[in-house]
Formats: sequence, C-alpha cells, structure tokens
Amino acid sequence: MVDKKVNTITEKIILGIDPGTSIMGYGVLKAVGNQLEVLQYGVIHLDKYEDHFLRLKKIFERVSQLIDDYSPDEVALEAPFYGKNIQSMLKLGRAQGVAMSAALARQIPITEYAPKKIKQSVTGNGNASKEQVASMLVAQLKIKEVPVILDATDALYVALCHHFQQRFGSTSKSKSWKAFVTDNPNRVK
Repeated sequence: MVDKKVNTITEKIILGIDPGTSIMGYGVLKAVGNQLEVLQYGVIHLDKYEDHFLRLKKIFERVSQLIDDYSPDEVALEAPFYGKNIQSMLKLGRAQGVAMSAALARQIPITEYAPKKIKQSVTGNGNASKEQVASMLVAQLKIKEVPVILDATDALYVALCHHFQQRFGSTSKSKSWKAFVTDNPNRVK
C-alpha cells in the first residue's frame, strides 16, 4: 500500500528592509518552497534631502511604492542596534517606524529581527561582516555581483532570514543535520 501525500507548495513574497536615514536598503524575495528568487533589491538615497521630515516622507512613499509593485505577503525589518549616539538611534527608529507604517496601512504582517540574529541565520556567524554576508548572498541567491552599496544586500539578508525563520523557526534545532542538508542544498557546500 502506497501512502500518497499531497504536498502543497506555497508561494510567498517577502520585502526586507534595512532602515536608514541616509540610505535605506530594500530587497524583495519570492519563495516557492525551497526555491528562492530575487525579484528586486536596491537602496533609497535619502541624504540628498536636508529636512529629516522630508526623508521620512520619502521613505513612506518609496516603501509604499515597493508594496504596490510587488504585493509582498510579509515585511521583515532589521531592528535598530543600540549605539552611543541617542539622536542617531531616534532618527533610525523614526525611519523604521515610517517603513512599518507603510506596511501596516496595507495590513501586511511585519517581523523585526536583531542584526546578530540575521547574520547568524544567513552565515552561521552572528558577528559576520557586511562583506561576508554579501558574499554568502551572492552564492545562496545567485546574485551576479555584490552591489557597491551593501545596504541593498543587508535588506536581502533580512528577507532571507525571515524566510528561514518562517520555514524552520525555533523547531529547526530539533531537526537533524541530514534533514537540514536535504532541505537546503544551496546553503551547504
């Protein structure tokens, strides 16, 4: 007797955002099962606007446009890291909040990840450099070359981290290494 299982493969589009007040990175991933496709990635140049409030408006408009263009199912953001400059942290928090508002206005679920969690998820090392993460993404997502401005790849690895967390979550620790390798041949060399 053969047990026939019906496997449903779901398609999900994830918008990853690396918030910033001078440069904001974005990346759009399409996930169909284990297959990942980069739909778009880039940066929003904000340093040309002197007025901080105008920068926030531009963030809202551009993130809204990305949502309209790609219809993401979920948005993943990098959480602000704690630095020494309180004013910079407040501005970064505002930028993140505006990006979140664009998604919330369209009722898109949002998840936030700490920088170390993202790097750990993508490279296996929570202290990896931006360059190390970017080179891993080139291999994992078959990107032709590393962009000059790494905020774009930062946003892609936020989206990739979200994909891994949704797919494997905290239960991935209970999976065997063999099952992980079988499910993720492109992550292991």
